[in-house]
Amino acid sequence: MVCLMTVISITLPNDLLKKFDLFIKARGYYSRSEAFRDAIRGLIAEAEVAKSETGLVAATMMITCDYARRDVDLRMSEVRHEFDDIVVENFHRHIDQQYCLEVFIAEGNHQRVLELIGRIRGMRGIQEVKATFLPLQAQPVS
Repeated sequence: MVCLMTVISITLPNDLLKKFDLFIKARGYYSRSEAFRDAIRGLIAEAEVAKSETGLVAATMMITCDYARRDVDLRMSEVRHEFDDIVVENFHRHIDQQYCLEVFIAEGNHQRVLELIGRIRGMRGIQEVKATFLPLQAQPVS
């Protein structure tokens, strides 16, 4: 199957482009275009899930940041406490003394989980946030 593609142009700050190029190389993408397509697919999929889901969900969030950014740990702890009503589990690991990997497992109202993800994405020093959702059925009240 042939897929028609349109060429577009975007403007990025130089430092973001340098980071993106390093990201592309580290992840093994063949081109900037493929990396952008993958990122756009992920954003669209997440937005579609966000639109369609209501009620209860379970979610995992994988967050990466620079190991040297010690301030992120403190802010991450504050967010974890702020969302204590939905955060079921959280762990933190150092990867090659270059990155910190933070994993959250949350369960609760879909909108509340989206608020948590938004707060994390809005933090300075966060490099990447990946989230997956699993719709849950509410337990019948007996």
